[in-house]
Amino acid sequence: MGIYFGTDGLRGIYGEEITPSIAFKCGNSLSRFCENKKVLIGKDTRVTGDILALSLINGLMQNGVNCIDVGLVSTPAVAYLTKKEGCDFGVMISASHNPPCYNGIKIFGSDGYKISEQLENNIERKFMFQSSVPFNKIGRYYFCPDLIKKYLNYCYLLSDNLDGLKVVIDCGNGACSQLAKKIFKDKRAKVYIINDKTDGLSINEDCGALYPSSMAKVVCQKGADIGISFDGDGDRIIACDESGNLIDGDDILFILSNFYNCKDVVGTTMTNKGLENALVKKNASLIRADVGDKYVIEIMKNKNISLGGEPSGHIIIGKTSTTGDGLLVGLTLANILKKSGKKLSKLVCYKKFPQININVEVFDKYRILNSDKLSSEILSLQQLFGSDGRVLVRASGTENKIRIMCEHKSKNIASRSAQNLENLIKKINVEKG
Repeated sequence: MGIYFGTDGLRGIYGEEITPSIAFKCGNSLSRFCENKKVLIGKDTRVTGDILALSLINGLMQNGVNCIDVGLVSTPAVAYLTKKEGCDFGVMISASHNPPCYNGIKIFGSDGYKISEQLENNIERKFMFQSSVPFNKIGRYYFCPDLIKKYLNYCYLLSDNLDGLKVVIDCGNGACSQLAKKIFKDKRAKVYIINDKTDGLSINEDCGALYPSSMAKVVCQKGADIGISFDGDGDRIIACDESGNLIDGDDILFILSNFYNCKDVVGTTMTNKGLENALVKKNASLIRADVGDKYVIEIMKNKNISLGGEPSGHIIIGKTSTTGDGLLVGLTLANILKKSGKKLSKLVCYKKFPQININVEVFDKYRILNSDKLSSEILSLQQLFGSDGRVLVRASGTENKIRIMCEHKSKNIASRSAQNLENLIKKINVEKG
C-alpha cells in the first residue's frame, strides 16, 4: 500500500485526501503506462464525480491518451467495458460504500481485473513528475454513454425471463439506479424500486447494501419473493428472503456453491466459520484470503476457482465477471429462485456461528495494532476459543478505524470478548505513544 492508494484504489474525503489536483496527477501518471493510448472512464452519482473525472481526463489527455467517458455507470460495467473495448485501463470514479462526502479512483487493467499493488505503487511514484505532449498529439475526449448498452446486453444473455417473480430493489441512490430497473423489468419481473435518486447527495445514506432494513420492510409489505440492495457503485449486493430475513455475502456464496456445484470457494478472514463447516459437509472447501475483493480474486485466478466473495457482499462469479458485480449476482439469485421454485429462505440451510463486529475510531490504527497489550489479549482469546471460535482484529483499509470480529458458538462469549477488545483499544488509543 502506498501513500495514496489503499486496499481498494485511491479514496478519501473530497477536499482532503482526494482533490482535483490528485485526480489530475493520477491521470497524468497513468498515461505513462498506456500502450494503445485509450482509457475508459465511468462514475457513480456523487456530486464530486464530474470534477474528479474531468481532472483525471485532463491529466490523461495532456500526455496523449484518448478518453472514453461512459458517464453514470456501475464499477463492474467499467471493468467489463474496459476489456470489451480494448482499452489500456478503465477508471471508476467512486468511493463505493462510503458516504457522499467521500470519493475515489478505482483502476482496472485491459483484462478487466483491478491493477496490482505494484502497478499502483509505480503510478504513485510518478505523481511528482508531470508529463505532456505537443499540441498536435494531445488526446481526444469522447462521451459515449451508449456503450453501457453492451454491458446491459451481456447481462441479458446471462439471465432467463423472470415472469411472475416479485423483486424489491434498493439502488442505494447510486450507480445502479438506472441499470437495475431496466434489466429486471425487461426480464419481466414485477419490480419495486426504492432509493434510486441520482442527485449524488444521498448515495449510501441510510439505504443500499449497508442499510438493507428498508429493503426488507418493503419486501414484507409487497409480499415479494426477494429483496436486493446494492452499494453506491454496484459491486456489492445484500439480499433478503420473502420474510425480510437478510441474506449476506456468506449466504449468497452458500446458495451459489450449491447451484454451481463448487468444490472450492474463496472467502476471507471474515467469512463465517459456519459456512466453512457447511462446505466441508458437502466435500467442498473454503480458502481464506485477506479482506478485500482483489485478494479474493487473486486467489481465484491463481487456483482456478470460479466462485469467491466476502460477507459484505462482494461476490465474484469467475465465469461471468472479473470483479464483484451486484447486478449479475442479483439476476443469478432471481434465476435460481425461478428455476428451483423454492423460497429463498429454503436455500439458506446452514448454521452460522454468532459473529460480533465492532468498529473503533482511533488516532493511529497502526500504532494500536502493534501494541503488545493488544497482541497479548488477542492471543489469550484465541487460546480460549480454540476450535469453537475465531478472533480477528485489523485496520480498516479506507478509514482510521480498528475493526474487531469475534465469532463463537456462544453469542455471549463472542459479545463479551468483542467488548473487552473494544475497551482495550479505546484505552490504548488515549495513551501516549
